[in-house]
Amino acid sequence: MSSYEDYSRSSAAYDHTRPAQGVEIIRRVLSQNPVPLEAQVLVDAGCGTGQYTAALSNELYRIRAFDLNEGMLSTARGKLEPEIAAGHIDLRQASIDELPISDESADAIMVNQVLHHLVDDPAQGWPAHQKVFSEFARVLKPGGRIVINSCSHRQLGEGFWYYCLIPNALDRVRKKTLDLDPLAHLLRRSGFIEIRHEAAEKLIMQGDAYFDAKRVLDPRWRDGDSIWALATEAELQDALEKTRTLLEAGKLEKFMRHHDKRRAQVNQLSFTWAQKNS
Repeated sequence: MSSYEDYSRSSAAYDHTRPAQGVEIIRRVLSQNPVPLEAQVLVDAGCGTGQYTAALSNELYRIRAFDLNEGMLSTARGKLEPEIAAGHIDLRQASIDELPISDESADAIMVNQVLHHLVDDPAQGWPAHQKVFSEFARVLKPGGRIVINSCSHRQLGEGFWYYCLIPNALDRVRKKTLDLDPLAHLLRRSGFIEIRHEAAEKLIMQGDAYFDAKRVLDPRWRDGDSIWALATEAELQDALEKTRTLLEAGKLEKFMRHHDKRRAQVNQLSFTWAQKNS
C-alpha cells in the first residue's frame, strides 16, 4: 500500500532487516480487552511480510491480516502456511481503508509502521488517515482496542543516525508522517477514547544491524527502511559517497556514534493505543 516504496522488490529482503519490534507492548495493550487474549480476533492492518502476525499467532483465537502488496503477502504466506491452512490466520490482499470484514467483528487492530505510506494531504486535515481510522472504528467491536506503531517527528529527526545522510528525504518523510498530537485528534474524531502514547525504550527498528554503519552501502539493508525510497538518485549517491569516504578514512564508526547520541533520549518507535467508545 506504500505511496513511494516498491515493496514488490524489497519484500524479499524485508524479513532480514526488520524484526517485529514492540510485540510485548502490543500484547500488553491487547490484554486490556475485556475478551481474553486467547479468544480475540485481531486485525493486522498493513501486515507486510507477516512478522507481527507470526509473533502473535499462537496467542490469539484468530488473526485477519491484510496488505495491498502481493510481494509482501507472498512472503507472509510462506511463513504462515500451516496457520492459514488451519484457518487460524486469514491472509488477504486489501486496502486498510476498505477492509473486507463485517462491522464490529474484530476485538483489536494493530497497525505497524504503515500510516506514513498513505497518500494524504495534511493541509486538508489528513483525510486519508481519517478514512482509515473510521474504517477501523467500523470493524472494531464496542470497547475494542487499536494499537499503532509509528515514529514521532522528533524521533524521525533524532532517533536514526543515518538520516543525516539524506536530509531532504527526512523532510519528505516528516511531511508524510502524522505526529502524535494530530494522530490522537483524528482518533478522537473517529470515536476512540482513552488515547495513550508510549515511546518504546531501547527498541531499534532494524535490531543490531542498525549499528553496522557500513551496511548503508548494502541495498538489502537499505530496503529495511523505506525512507531511502524518498531520496533522489543524486541524494542517494551523495550519501553513499560520504559513507565510503568515512569508511576509508576509518571515521565511519565515530560518525555513527556521534549522530546516534540523541536516540537514547527520544527512542525510535512510539506506540499509540486507544479504545473504541462503547
